[in-house]
Amino acid sequence: MPAAAEVRFLGEECPGDFFRIVIESLADSFDPRQSAAYDELMATWDLHRGASPAAVPPRVETVYVLSRVTLGADIKIVSPILNAMKQRFADARIVFVAGRKSIELFEADPRLEFLEAAYPRSGPVSLRIVFGHELRERLSAPRSIVVDPDSRMTQLGLIRVCEPERFFHFASRTEGATEDNLTDLTAGWMKRTFGFSGAAFVAPKTVSVEGESPRAAISLGVGENESKRVPGDFEARLIWLVGQRYRTIYVDRGAGGEEARRVTAAVEASGVASRVRYWEGSFAGFVSVVAQSDFYAGYDSAGQHAAAAAGVPLVSIFAGAPSGVFRSRWAPGGAGLRKVLDAAGMTGDELLQRIAEVINAG
Repeated sequence: MPAAAEVRFLGEECPGDFFRIVIESLADSFDPRQSAAYDELMATWDLHRGASPAAVPPRVETVYVLSRVTLGADIKIVSPILNAMKQRFADARIVFVAGRKSIELFEADPRLEFLEAAYPRSGPVSLRIVFGHELRERLSAPRSIVVDPDSRMTQLGLIRVCEPERFFHFASRTEGATEDNLTDLTAGWMKRTFGFSGAAFVAPKTVSVEGESPRAAISLGVGENESKRVPGDFEARLIWLVGQRYRTIYVDRGAGGEEARRVTAAVEASGVASRVRYWEGSFAGFVSVVAQSDFYAGYDSAGQHAAAAAGVPLVSIFAGAPSGVFRSRWAPGGAGLRKVLDAAGMTGDELLQRIAEVINAG
């Protein structure tokens, strides 16, 4: 373990590398020893973990549910919590505390209220800690509780944004057995803690879709992590393959730049470009498209969790996953037809053959 001065220097002066290389690797391991190492590192900023309360207060009028900040995690982990809270506290306000993009995933749900809170995803550790402490003032409704799904807002449960007896923390990195999926782990924790569990869901505002049915949606985004891609002409051949069964194909072109150019080139080389519709709007809008589709395919990304939550048959391609444990934990969960393919050691031809089997079985 590096000295406290070294840790603080990295967190304050090189926060991008600190979170990407150090913090994310510790969290993605899902190893209790690595979780303890994370706690030790963050103690440099005088953050220390406390125990969750033993029981839910007898009267709850407001439930604050914190965002995980990333869109896929808000669908996979937070939406089941929101669902369970709506059941458990039928007469209480259920308030989702999140950034604008995450709020848009659920803003058509009349049962939810929203508290917009933009977590600083860049900047030194101290700035992010200040955000957590300031959030405490905003979560102070009388007779309220806070449900923390291992949120970045609290630095994975280390910043108490309310009194200890009102703070319920889901320790997602140390919960359950090694191979358990986070969908199942979330449901189990909710059942033990609140007596209710809920399925993942999405509720974006509905956007209009065009083209003949049946329709498919494809996302080839990798969040600037090229290790998640399958090289060569795989993407163009994937679009062609999907086009053999589905009359209209919606392809997410992302936020522009290199990813949009790559996706456009794959579509143009696919041989079915005339039946492709590009999506270039918000992620919540693409989620609405996915929910209205008959099939989804994509790399390991938020789109797979949206498809699973909407009950859309899907294929998810995991390339560059840091470990088998990571893949097991983050594979899309829920009911319905889901196929997760580990691209490691497989050729593009082998992957396409497996995807064809799923498409034909559907």
